[in-house]
Amino acid sequence: MTKPPLTLYLAAPRGFCAGVDRAIKIVEMALQKWGAPVYVRHEIVHNKYVVDDLRAKGAVFVEELDECPDDRPVIFSAHGVPKAVPAEAARREMLFVDATCPLVSKVHIEAARHHENGLQMIMIGHAGHPETVGTMGQLPDGEVLLVETVEDVDSVRVRDPERLAFVTQTTLSVDDTADIVRALQARFPAIVGPHKEDICYATTNRQEAVKAMAPLADAMLVVGAPNSSNSKRLVEVGARAGCGYAQLVQRADDIDWRALDGISSIGVTAGASAPEVLINEVIDAFRAKYSVTVEMVETAVENVEFKVPRVLRVPA
Repeated sequence: MTKPPLTLYLAAPRGFCAGVDRAIKIVEMALQKWGAPVYVRHEIVHNKYVVDDLRAKGAVFVEELDECPDDRPVIFSAHGVPKAVPAEAARREMLFVDATCPLVSKVHIEAARHHENGLQMIMIGHAGHPETVGTMGQLPDGEVLLVETVEDVDSVRVRDPERLAFVTQTTLSVDDTADIVRALQARFPAIVGPHKEDICYATTNRQEAVKAMAPLADAMLVVGAPNSSNSKRLVEVGARAGCGYAQLVQRADDIDWRALDGISSIGVTAGASAPEVLINEVIDAFRAKYSVTVEMVETAVENVEFKVPRVLRVPA
């Protein structure tokens, strides 16, 4: 039987960012240096395939530090942790390695600097997301107020409207965040913003690629985890940018083929914590059902690389 033709638009950039790549490397190098088990507080990145692979190599994933023994190394996830976590690890004389993405650490440093200057912080982010919890946990309680939407800006209660600054989670929708920033600046004209935008280069680049790809495709798949903020934002961006149907899938097995019935083109991208092997798995699934022509939609070239912590670069 002849397979129907399908144009598969492949977004570039897609998949792993430098911060995710570094975090995974940190766990692998820690296992090589100190042997198993190495403990990891929270999923190192939000991707089940990656976490399962590291678990098979000897990583033990826990949610809190009190689940870790004192005599084994512990790694903090790429999303960052509240200040109290490394302080507790130091008190227990644990060997710990911080895999926080350097771009998240930059936001932490900004927040601390504003606090030292007597400014109350407003954070644009998602409640409960580990990155938001980590950033808000850099400062004492009450010093960071969270807003998630434009509507939240109307109701936020600040100490002094003349002494405010804002930071953002690094994995938000660029367009949604711009709307919230405008609302903050309209209500609090004196509010101080970051020197350079907090939303990271990888989040911005992946959203731009999706905006370019979405109008070309009948439907779009985003390879990523349901708890991955940047992956969920790609689905939203694709739908807004003119793609009639956008779906988040962890693996090829999750594809809802009935929803894709009758399509002649599909856009494929991946969140910043999804490995290329899963993207190839999705492409192979389409090749099994269609006669596929792959077209690249490239909007940026990334060559960012972050060094791993020095403790892993020196011999044991």
